[in-house]
Amino acid sequence: MADMLSDHDAIRQLLARYTYNGDRGRLADLAACFAPDGILEYPGAQATGPQGIARQLGGGTPNAARTFVRHHITAPLIDLADATATVRSYFLVVSNTGPDHSGTYDDRVVRTALGWRFAHRRVRIDWQAATSLWPRMASR
Repeated sequence: MADMLSDHDAIRQLLARYTYNGDRGRLADLAACFAPDGILEYPGAQATGPQGIARQLGGGTPNAARTFVRHHITAPLIDLADATATVRSYFLVVSNTGPDHSGTYDDRVVRTALGWRFAHRRVRIDWQAATSLWPRMASR
């Protein structure tokens, strides 16, 4: 039971580390949350491995109007199976204009020598404000 609780806590820490680093623009630290062959999939794009993920997220022109970003994660459902787990959670993004967009993270995580890491993170957008500071993201 103690191992299961420790694993749950470590997985929640992984979710938080991804979020905090992303909101602060620390792309290398966000990408380090992925296994060497981990996949980040989000509307219109997919990247593999920490270097590929950091490169994908760092490409493009930053939106100068977007100076405040906070991702809020709620209700993570964690199903453990030895050295792997599936995690499903809701998120809400708040930006300069207020609530910006929300959706669901569908994750598969694996225990590695460095701790729990994302093997696959799928980002689904369920709602986006008309005033969003991000390009339109198709709901799936």
